[in-house]
Amino acid sequence: MNRFALATLAAALLASPLASAHAADTAQREPYGIALEGFAYPYPVHLLPVANDGEQLSMAYMDVAPTQPNGRTVVLLHGRNFPSSYWAPVIKMLNDAGFRVVVPDQIGFGKSSKPTGELHFDTLARNTIALLDHLKIDKAEIVAHSLGGMLGVRIARAYPDRVAHLVLTAPIGLEDYRLYVPPTPTEKVIESEDKLTPEGYRKQLETNYAIKLPPDQITPFIDARFNIKGSPDYKRWLRAFVSSGQMIYRESVAHEVALITEPTLFIMGADDHNAPGRPLAPEALRAKMGQNAELAKAFAAMMPNARAEVIPDTGHLVFLEAPEKYRELVLGFLGR
Repeated sequence: MNRFALATLAAALLASPLASAHAADTAQREPYGIALEGFAYPYPVHLLPVANDGEQLSMAYMDVAPTQPNGRTVVLLHGRNFPSSYWAPVIKMLNDAGFRVVVPDQIGFGKSSKPTGELHFDTLARNTIALLDHLKIDKAEIVAHSLGGMLGVRIARAYPDRVAHLVLTAPIGLEDYRLYVPPTPTEKVIESEDKLTPEGYRKQLETNYAIKLPPDQITPFIDARFNIKGSPDYKRWLRAFVSSGQMIYRESVAHEVALITEPTLFIMGADDHNAPGRPLAPEALRAKMGQNAELAKAFAAMMPNARAEVIPDTGHLVFLEAPEKYRELVLGFLGR
C-alpha cells in the first residue's frame, strides 16, 4: 500500500474501500450527518461559534501541535469536493518540520455548519481570521488547495498583515469563469447535483481532476459526499454545496491575484485542467478554459514576489499524487 492509501485510511478511519460500483450504491450506505457525523477525522475536532448574516453557526477545525515547535503556524484551506481530513499527510509533514497546523472546515463544508444563507468568500475570510484571533495567532503561513486557493487570495488581499507566505496548490479561479459560462439558476444546479450518482461522481473526479490514483483510493471522498444522502437534513446540505459552486462562479478573484504582495508559491499539476462550469460553456470556448499551469506562470511573472512550479504527470490533487516533490517545494519555500 502506498503512502497516500495509508494517509487516506488514517484520515477517514474506514474499515476498507468499497470494492465495486455495486458496493457504492446509495441504498447500501450508512448515513452520515450533514456535519459529517460518522466520518472520522485524523485529529480532534473543535468548534468555534460564528455569526454569519445573523445566523449562529459553528466552524469546525483541527489544531495540531508539533512535538518540537518552531514557533510558526500553517493554516490549511481545503477545496470544495473534499473534507479537510484529506490534508492528513500534509499535517504530518508540517508537524514533523515543527509547524503548528490549523485546519478549518469552512462554513458550508465538512464538519462545520451548513447555513441557510448564501456563501461568500469575504465571509469565509472573516471567519478564518476570527479563528486566528480565537487561537491568538497574529500571523500564519497560508497553504491552500483548489477552492481554498480562491479563499487564500481573498485573505491575502483583505488581511495582508496576517499572512507570512501563501502557497496556492492547484488553485481554481485563476480565470474569471463568467467570461465563458452563462449564469445558471440555483434550482437547476440543485436538480442536477441531486441526480448525480456515486459512480458518476467518481467519473467526475477522475476526469475533471486528472487524478493519478487507483479508483479505490478515491472512495473515501465519495463516501464523504454520498453517505450524507441518508440524512434527513440532506436538502440543506445540498443547497449549501450548490451555493459554494455559485460562489466560485459569481465571486471571481482572478483580478486580484496579481496584486498580492506577500511571498507566493503556485504549485501546479501539469495535467490539471480543472475549470468549474466547463460543460455549460459554449463548445467553442471550452478548450480555452482550465489552462491552469500556464495561468499560474503568467500571474507569477506579474507579481512582485512569486513563482510557479509545475509538477509533471500530476493532476489536481497535487499533494497526494506527488507527496515528495510537494514536501520539497513547500518546506523549501516556507523555510526561506
